[in-house]
Amino acid sequence: MPTASRTQAFFELMRFNKPVGTLLLLWPTLWALWIAADGLPSTSVLIIFVLGVIMMRAAGCVINDYADRKVDGAVTRTRNRPLVDGRIEPREALILFGGLCFAAFFLVLMTNRLTIALSFGGVAIATIYPFVKRYSHLPQVVLGAAWAWSIPMAFAAQTGTLVKEIWVLYFAVVLWTVAFDTFYAMVDREDDLKIGIKSTAILFGDLDLFLIGVLQLLTLLGLVVTGDAFELGTPYFAGVLIAALLFIYQQVLARHRQPDACFKAFRNNQWLGLGLFIALVIDRLAA
Repeated sequence: MPTASRTQAFFELMRFNKPVGTLLLLWPTLWALWIAADGLPSTSVLIIFVLGVIMMRAAGCVINDYADRKVDGAVTRTRNRPLVDGRIEPREALILFGGLCFAAFFLVLMTNRLTIALSFGGVAIATIYPFVKRYSHLPQVVLGAAWAWSIPMAFAAQTGTLVKEIWVLYFAVVLWTVAFDTFYAMVDREDDLKIGIKSTAILFGDLDLFLIGVLQLLTLLGLVVTGDAFELGTPYFAGVLIAALLFIYQQVLARHRQPDACFKAFRNNQWLGLGLFIALVIDRLAA
């Protein structure tokens, strides 16, 4: 295979051609950093976590595709992934996964002991996630736990400590992740039912949109409690209001449960994350 094609295959495996997932992981991390610093965080910590997010999201995609390499061919959306069509060998994917985790851990070593200790939990949850969907209908919950783990890590890296209030934001992001990843799982629901893959989209059944709505409401509640706990101001709460409006828009998009519309609802969450981040930055500048 030509070098250019090989490079493209590895880029696809790490989802560098699809940055939405990276952004969905980045925004909550930046929320935590700005809250921890009560404004602009340390430049070194900011660089470490931006690079770390990119690496760990890529690592998560690699181990996910490795775990799903024997079933992705039966799913319309994933049948052309590099591990399915043979452009990349499974052992190459494992080597890449290890390399990405090592590089991310090297970055964490530049922080402090608490952040380093927390990093082991994050890697463990992220590694387990791809295999949960074979045994439980709640892989989105495990994904949420892994996805939100950057929040306590970022807070600890910036402050050297953890406060109980930051766990409210952690659980809010867990709930948010379950909500948007259920939209994502609704895209593949019919294929997943055929091959025996489990998800919250299958578990929720006809109550899917209602239960996503409940998760979205709980997410908003968590964001409000977080704002109150850290004494954030009007711009932040305006951002929460924008998030609420975007949740309503997502429900409207997915109301007929068409796969393309559900995927659009999933992707819309990148703008929710950005909007809340901008609101948080403005809030801290105005404080």
